[in-house]
Amino acid sequence: MRELPELFSGFRSETIEGDGTDIFCRIGGEGPPLVCLHGFPETHAMWHRIAPALAARYTVVLPDLRGYGQSGMVGAGADVTAYSKRAMAKDVVAVMNRLGYSSFRVAGHDRGGRVAYRLALDFPEVVEKLALLDIIPTAAMWDGITVQRALAAYHWLFLAQNEPMPELLIARAPIQYLDYTMAAWTKSGNLTSFDERALAHYRAFYKQTERMHATCEDYRAGATADWDDDRADQEAGRKIAAPTLVLWGSHGIPGHGIGPLRIWEDWAENVEGHEIESGHFLCEEAPDETLAALLLFFEEPEADEDAPQ
Repeated sequence: MRELPELFSGFRSETIEGDGTDIFCRIGGEGPPLVCLHGFPETHAMWHRIAPALAARYTVVLPDLRGYGQSGMVGAGADVTAYSKRAMAKDVVAVMNRLGYSSFRVAGHDRGGRVAYRLALDFPEVVEKLALLDIIPTAAMWDGITVQRALAAYHWLFLAQNEPMPELLIARAPIQYLDYTMAAWTKSGNLTSFDERALAHYRAFYKQTERMHATCEDYRAGATADWDDDRADQEAGRKIAAPTLVLWGSHGIPGHGIGPLRIWEDWAENVEGHEIESGHFLCEEAPDETLAALLLFFEEPEADEDAPQ
């Protein structure tokens, strides 16, 4: 990948072995560990507006999910579970263990939010606090498909189609597809909310045919393995144990209907949250409000001076 604009001054770059593939990370700051996971069709670069402030309080780890950005891809012939959220969650655990952390806070946006809540369900001892940005659970999304939702979230059905249909169509104009998709999910309906340097990261990644294919595999896993895993948790009565924050955009897809907070109350034991005036890309469209909510949620509780020592 050609030289990309620098967005994280003071952060270091590392490529760390995950659970079967290498994971590219930017790491910065000091303090308790906080993992921030990106969504589609972006990379770790989506955190550039708020990561420096988070790094003033936390050791911030920004991975590219497998198949995305500069992380490794799964070899040809792998089945759809290779891009499941369970597989991606195992990557995160492996990376953090190799960095010396057995537990951590985690924030996830979009597909990264799905990895984050799968992480909290599969590895409850690992996730201290969980923040989910502009998503509802995968099972709730599929179970709640209506004509209106299918039109708004058509990419869920399109990208999950059998190979090579979506790949063939997107490959004709990948950058145009990426730009159109991202603009359509903003409150403004255009790309003015994004830093051109961040867009350069997203475009450089997405125009690589094999990586664009990996994102389709991500959505195919969402329509199969991820949905199955969610249903298994529901049937077993498992809930997210970690304190959970849910944030969503006023003009995002999840905000339609009964609202994300009400849905997540059925999935998490201790959940709070609120709407932010934004489209789907909270960290780039409304960075100040998103940062404030995350800092308040993740902060350490003050010690009680009167408590016995």
